[in-house]
Amino acid sequence: MMRQYELVERVTRYDPDANEDLLNRAYVYAMKAHGNQKRASGEAYFNHPLEVAAILTEMKLDDATIAAALLHDTVEDTSATQQEIEEKFGPEIAALVDGLTKIAKLDLVTKEATQAENLRKLLLAMSKDVRVLLVKLADRLHNMRTLEHVKPEKRARIAQETMDIYAPLAGRMGMQAVRDELEDISFRVLNPDANRIITERLAKLHQESGDILREIEHELTTKLGENGIRAEVYGREKRPYSIWRKMERKLLSLGQLSDIFGFRVIVGTVDQCYRSLGIVHRTWRAVPGRFKDYISTPKQNDYRSIHTTVIGPHHMRVEMQIRTRLMHEIAERGVAAHAIYKDAPDAKEALDGFRQPAAESNAYRWLRHLVDMLQEGESPKEFLEHTKLELFHDQVFCFTPKGQLIALPRGATPIDFAYAVHTSVGDSCVGARINGSHAPLVTELKNGDEVEIIRSDAQVPPAAWEGLAITGKARAAIRRATRAAARKQFAGLGREIVEKLLAKFGRSFIEKELTAAMPRLGHKNLDDALAAIGRGELAGVDVLKAMGITLDDAQLKELRRRPVQKKGEAGEDLSIPVRGVARSTVLNIAPETGAVPGERIVGIITPGKGIMIYPIFARALEQFDNQPERWVDLAWDTAAAEKRFPARIAVTILNEVGSLAAVAQVISEKGGNIDALKMVAREGARDFFDLDITVEVHDVKHLNEIMASLRSRNAVSSVARTTG
Repeated sequence: MMRQYELVERVTRYDPDANEDLLNRAYVYAMKAHGNQKRASGEAYFNHPLEVAAILTEMKLDDATIAAALLHDTVEDTSATQQEIEEKFGPEIAALVDGLTKIAKLDLVTKEATQAENLRKLLLAMSKDVRVLLVKLADRLHNMRTLEHVKPEKRARIAQETMDIYAPLAGRMGMQAVRDELEDISFRVLNPDANRIITERLAKLHQESGDILREIEHELTTKLGENGIRAEVYGREKRPYSIWRKMERKLLSLGQLSDIFGFRVIVGTVDQCYRSLGIVHRTWRAVPGRFKDYISTPKQNDYRSIHTTVIGPHHMRVEMQIRTRLMHEIAERGVAAHAIYKDAPDAKEALDGFRQPAAESNAYRWLRHLVDMLQEGESPKEFLEHTKLELFHDQVFCFTPKGQLIALPRGATPIDFAYAVHTSVGDSCVGARINGSHAPLVTELKNGDEVEIIRSDAQVPPAAWEGLAITGKARAAIRRATRAAARKQFAGLGREIVEKLLAKFGRSFIEKELTAAMPRLGHKNLDDALAAIGRGELAGVDVLKAMGITLDDAQLKELRRRPVQKKGEAGEDLSIPVRGVARSTVLNIAPETGAVPGERIVGIITPGKGIMIYPIFARALEQFDNQPERWVDLAWDTAAAEKRFPARIAVTILNEVGSLAAVAQVISEKGGNIDALKMVAREGARDFFDLDITVEVHDVKHLNEIMASLRSRNAVSSVARTTG
C-alpha cells in the first residue's frame, strides 16, 4: 500500500505548489473512514481509493482531484456525510465527491432504471466539472484491474457495462490509453476464447517477424534524420480487442488482417508532420484510400494526427500515425492532458485548429451537448439508448453549403445531418442534395460530402424517421415532434367530441367556460384536457359534469361509450405495446384481420371493447368513415417485436396428399404459430382448398418471410393477407 508521504511526493513532483496539507488530511480522513472494511480480494478497502488517486497522479491532475479520489467512496460506503466532507474539505471537493456518489435507495424496479439514473447523475456532474469524469474513469479502471476477485455473474455484468458505457466514454473524451485497457480487460472477461486465440496468434507473429519492428523504427528514424527532422519513432502491435473489432466490422479472418503492426512518429511541429508524411510516401508505396488527415480536421474528441498505411519492408502493410508531442499527449490522455498542456509553449499551434477557447476542449463541449440532449429522454430505456448511440460510433465529416463542418456518426443520413444543424431544420426537412445532386433521405453520408437540406414549413417529421436516424439527438427530436403532432391531433379530436356533446344540449363550445372547469378535471389547461379526451383517457361526459350540466340516468347510459372491461373477460389484452393511448386503456386486435408490428395501424373506439386495433388496409374501417370521433391514431412501440401478434392470411392449396402438412411445416420452420385454421372446399373447383389461417408472428417482416416461403411450395397456389 502506498504511504502518505509517497502520494504527496508523486503530486509535488509535477506540481510543486500543490496543497500538501489538503492531501495529508484527505489521506488520513479516508483511511479512518474506511477503517477495517475489506474488498472482495481480502485487501483493505482503503487500498482502492489510494490506487485510484495513484492512477490520477499519472495523469498529473491537481490536488483537489487527488483529494476527491481519496474521498470518493466515503459518503457511499462509510458513515461520512456530504455535509461533513464540505465542512472539512470545502465546497469544491464536496461537489466532486457528490458527483461520484451513486444515488442511494432508489425506489426503482429494474436494474436498467437504476443504472440509467446513476449514469444520468454522473453525466450531469461531469458536465459541470470534467474532473468528476477523470476520477470515475480511474475508479472504473482500478475496479477492472481487480475484477478477478468478483463473482463470475457479477464480473460479466460489470465488464459489459464497462464495454457499453465507460470504455466508449473514455474514447469520446480522448483518453485512448484508458479506453484500450478497459476494453482489453472487458474483452478477456466477455469473450475469453477469442481473446486467447488472438493473443496466441500475436505471439506467434511476433516470434516469426523477429526484430522487424526495431528494423522499421531504425530505418524510419534514419530517413527522417537525413532530412533534418528529429523524430521519436516506436512500433507496436495492435491490441487484441482492436483486432477482434476490425475482424467483426470487415468480416475478415485473422489471417486476412495485414496491418497488425503500427508505428507512431512523434515530431516537433505541425510543419514537420507534413514533411514527415512526404518522406514516408517517397520511401514506401502508400496504400490507396488509407490516408486520413486529422490535423486539418480534428476528431470531435480533439484527436489530431496524420494516418497513412504503406507497404513497408518485407512487403508488410504498416500503419503510421504522425503527430507532435502535444498531439500525442492529448491522443493518449484526452481532456486530462488538455487541461495540463493548454498553457504549454507549443499549445497555440497545436490547438489552433480547435477554433475555441483553450480552457474547454471539443470533447468537453461534446459532453455538455450530450447532457443537454439527454435531458429530453423520457424513460430510462430511452436515456441509455441515446447515451450508447452517442458514445459508440466512429465519425464522418460533412459540410453545409456555407462550409460549416458537421461531425456525425458513421452510417448517419441527411436526417441526422439536418438535426445536427438545428432542430428546426430537422423538423422541416423534406429532402436533401448531396454534392449538388438530389438524394434520398436514407442515403448514408460519406466523409467530405456537402449536404444541402430542402425544407418546408408544412412538414412534420414522420414517426418512421426514428428508425432511420442514427444520432440520439435526431431520434429524441423526432420522438418529441411525433408526440407534439399526436397531441395536437388528439386535442382536435377531443374538441370535436366535446362540441358534439354540447350540441346535444343546445350549448356552444366556449373556451372561457371550459377553461374555468379545468381544475375540476385535474388538468392544467384546456388543450391537455382535450388531448386526454381524444386519447380516450377522459370521458366527454365528465367535461359536461365539470361544466355543471346535469344528466339523468338515461342520458348517462346513452353517452357512456367506453365502459370498463372487467379483468378476465374474453379478448382482453392489456399488454399490446402501442403508442397513442394511456397504459390503462383496454386494447384488442381486430380478429377479422389481425395486426402486426410494421403495419400502420389505427384504433376504433368500440363500446364494450375499449379500442379495437385495425391495420390501415382493413375493409372494416370503411364503416367508420363518417365517425371521426371514434378514430385513434396509433403506432407500434419498439418493444412490440418481443411478443407475437395475430395475422390472418388466405392460402389456396392443391387438393393432394400432404398439402396441409406442407403449409403447417413451413409456418413451424419459420418460427410462426398457427392459432386458428379453417379449411373450405372451393365450389366448382375441387382441385383446390381455401385455408383461412390466423398465424402468430413477431412483425410484418416475419409474416412476409412465412408468406414468401409458402408461395415457394408446389402445393400452394396463392397466399394473401386477409383484409376482412
